[in-house]
Amino acid sequence: GIDVLLNAESKRESPAAVAFSHSARLLGAHASGAASSHAPFSSPKRLLLLASRPVPRDLPRLPFPVDAAGGARVHVDHLGRRIALSPTHILAMLLAYLRQLAEDDLGAPVADCVISVPCYLTQAQRRAYADAAAVAGLRPLRLMHDLAATALGYGLYRSDLGVAGGPTFVAFVDVGHSDTQAGVVAFDPSGMKVLSHGFDADLGGRDFDEVLFEHFAEEFRDRYKIDVVGNVKASMRLRAACEKAKKVLSANAEAVVNIECLMEEKDVRGMIRREDFEKLCAELLERVVEPCKRAMADSGIGLDKLQSVELVGSGSRVPAIARVLAGFFRREPSRTINVSECVARGCALQCAMLSPTFRVREYEVQDVIPASIGFCTNEGPISALTSNALFRRGQPLPSVKIITLHRNSGFTLDAFYVDENELPPGTSTQIGSFEIGPFQAHSEKSKVKVKIRLNLHGLISVESAVLIDEDQRDANSADSMELDSNDNMDHKSRNERPMHRQDLQIVECIYGVMSKQELLEAQEQEQQLAYQDKLVERTKERKNALESYVYDTRNKVAV
Repeated sequence: GIDVLLNAESKRESPAAVAFSHSARLLGAHASGAASSHAPFSSPKRLLLLASRPVPRDLPRLPFPVDAAGGARVHVDHLGRRIALSPTHILAMLLAYLRQLAEDDLGAPVADCVISVPCYLTQAQRRAYADAAAVAGLRPLRLMHDLAATALGYGLYRSDLGVAGGPTFVAFVDVGHSDTQAGVVAFDPSGMKVLSHGFDADLGGRDFDEVLFEHFAEEFRDRYKIDVVGNVKASMRLRAACEKAKKVLSANAEAVVNIECLMEEKDVRGMIRREDFEKLCAELLERVVEPCKRAMADSGIGLDKLQSVELVGSGSRVPAIARVLAGFFRREPSRTINVSECVARGCALQCAMLSPTFRVREYEVQDVIPASIGFCTNEGPISALTSNALFRRGQPLPSVKIITLHRNSGFTLDAFYVDENELPPGTSTQIGSFEIGPFQAHSEKSKVKVKIRLNLHGLISVESAVLIDEDQRDANSADSMELDSNDNMDHKSRNERPMHRQDLQIVECIYGVMSKQELLEAQEQEQQLAYQDKLVERTKERKNALESYVYDTRNKVAV
């Protein structure tokens, strides 16, 4: 079984928030609770997206200034000095906080983990998650897609899937806080296979909150003559009230927003009915179906073959969302799994399966490549069959390809996303470059075999490059390309003609990721902040012990 650990407030969920006071760092629920005096840095996933894909409408929603031109960095004053924090470091703080919760409960060090990521993350963003784990002192065994984790938690404990002579197909729709993802998964008794992914990276529960925020901000502007939008603290309080109102509307016909002393010492009150709220959200509700259409189209199966549709995610509680999805899938969505904990439980199961410490029954977890990746040289793309994609969308993950190039000196391989429509709008298609060499061939006709891997994390790498010089004086020296589908280097003709093999140097440059020096600096900074946190906590404990001693002594003297 999987246990969900409680935080210091005995709650099962911890807000993804970090805040700084003058002398201490606040994490999770502590940061959220201090929002009135210290604006917390929340939603590190959105900050990662802003670093590579600035979204103008996201910036006004954040209660703190963000340097969008500088990689979405934020600046804080801590212990009398100014600190610049990257989204990767903020994410690392939260991962370290979760690691500490686990270590306190288990009474032992924790290192292995599985981290869930959205399917639409780019290579740079996936590496940011891996770097954040390294800064936090964790060793990720896998970066697992959210829906794959949900499907694993759904299918591992069930014995009725795929027993009727064929696989059981289930669609999963995850309406999260800031994004919506959909996928189709095939289950059989031996495991699960993700068939397709669909997403909208800019549609989530927070957008429904924002509709209410804009509605009440305009109402209060007309009725109370106050501009909430221009006041950071008032905006934070109104957004929190709107989120509560949305939850009330999920079970009631109307909701009331009542805030004392919102700003300018004015108490405000507003009311909205569910049908009015749904009219305001009509455009958002239409967008919820689009990822589902994409996932069903890529899966290659019809709606009639689906056994069920599972609706999860913290933003899925809006009744209109379930109604719209029921109209598309022609059946009522099910809620048989915990909408908030399903991803975490699936990741815990996958971690146990990948770790040698635990015994878990044999169960295959097969995911697919969410976006096609291609490679090119200065002479053009390296083609695979009829496509420029070396790793095509929908192929199994992980995957390995071996390409053979005819080169006599060093060269560069550039990686790119083949189709920008498979990425969130505004995302760059450029991934990075790999320099092979330098080298100088000894014969007129030389081959370079390059092994490229898309690993379990969904990260691309050039694993090896081997120069093969053959004595072929009469061979045609025209350049050509070959694609080998096997996972082993081709040793044909080794005994037929003299051959020289040489391992080549590979220099990797992925755009938008931390350098090794920046990673070391972030680790050092995190250690200093963690030490200061322990120092503050120890000081509080000593102070409490002293106060207790004083009270005990006073009571004894009085007696």
